Amino acid sequence: MPRSTDVLFTPFAIGKLALKNRIVMAPMTRSFSPGHAPGADVAAYYRRRAEASVGLILSEGVSPNATTATGTPNVPNIVTPQAKEGWKKVAAGVREGGGRMGLQIWHEGPYRNPAKSEHPDIPSWSASGFKLSGKPLWPPMTGAEIETAIEEFVAAAVATKEAGFDCVEIHGAHSYLIDSFFWEETNQRTDEWGGDWKGRTRMACEIIRRTRAKVGPDFPLLIRISQWKQQDFAAVAAPTPQALEAWLTPLVEAGIDAIHCSQRRFWEPAFEGSDLNVAGWAKKLTGKPTISVGSVGLSGEFTAAYSGEASEPASLDRLVGMMERGDFDLIAVGRALLQDPDWAEKIRAGRTDELQTFSRDALAVLY
Repeated sequence: MPRSTDVLFTPFAIGKLALKNRIVMAPMTRSFSPGHAPGADVAAYYRRRAEASVGLILSEGVSPNATTATGTPNVPNIVTPQAKEGWKKVAAGVREGGGRMGLQIWHEGPYRNPAKSEHPDIPSWSASGFKLSGKPLWPPMTGAEIETAIEEFVAAAVATKEAGFDCVEIHGAHSYLIDSFFWEETNQRTDEWGGDWKGRTRMACEIIRRTRAKVGPDFPLLIRISQWKQQDFAAVAAPTPQALEAWLTPLVEAGIDAIHCSQRRFWEPAFEGSDLNVAGWAKKLTGKPTISVGSVGLSGEFTAAYSGEASEPASLDRLVGMMERGDFDLIAVGRALLQDPDWAEKIRAGRTDELQTFSRDALAVLY
């Protein structure tokens, strides 16, 4: 008999942001924003999840500038007046639907493909100019470029609050711009932006500190991190709990409110000798609220699913056990919610026979 999922539907708060349950819609790139501005279809997409009892919705990645940040077509930004107006309508719809939502600010960094962008002559930005150590693609970012990037993240976070959202998430995972500074394999700098964890977290900390000064003490700031990288699924940015603590402590001291820990499979332990996953260790080491994520509610992990492998509905028993134990506070759901806006309601009501198989075709539809 399946375990009760009641723990998923208990209230939680990040600071003064009260959430009705522990379910988070994971940020997922959708590319349905022509002109880089979300329209009525995008607003309705998010509102449907709010109306169907998702506790916190995190948006797809949103670009903080219109040049170096994205090479992916139809990805929204929060720079132009049209985009800002579109996001105001998204925030209003989610609030009217009874939900809470934050924007994820995403700079593709070294994973921006200039050839697919509207500015092919502008090099992509990254800490040291490469995706893989020893294979330079562009010059390292200059100090002036780093300063520009920091200020663009801050401006995007301020615009997020002004648009009516409840929080903002800074994307510091998956080898994108900020993560290119975090990971020592892609940060070979010898200046104040490189070296040990203090130097490698400096860019993120500056974004957090300056944002906090602009948005005030009560607007929650989240950050997403990952051990794994797009170019190396087996990568471990912090190989020990001590290294993870050295990574996270500066972010907490800078003013981060919650840590979103991306794993390909949420149930996998982070370190030998403990069954805690990355989110569990982050909570233990910092005392901050944490969000876990990774192949929730579906068989198979997401990289295989996006490559075309179908994913069947899977038991939540292991997730429930980890959450009842208090390993982490919130769980982000990706593919299951992408395809089915009513997923949370079905789980709460025990309507597991109505859960859907995920296929790659779902990426072409805003359900």
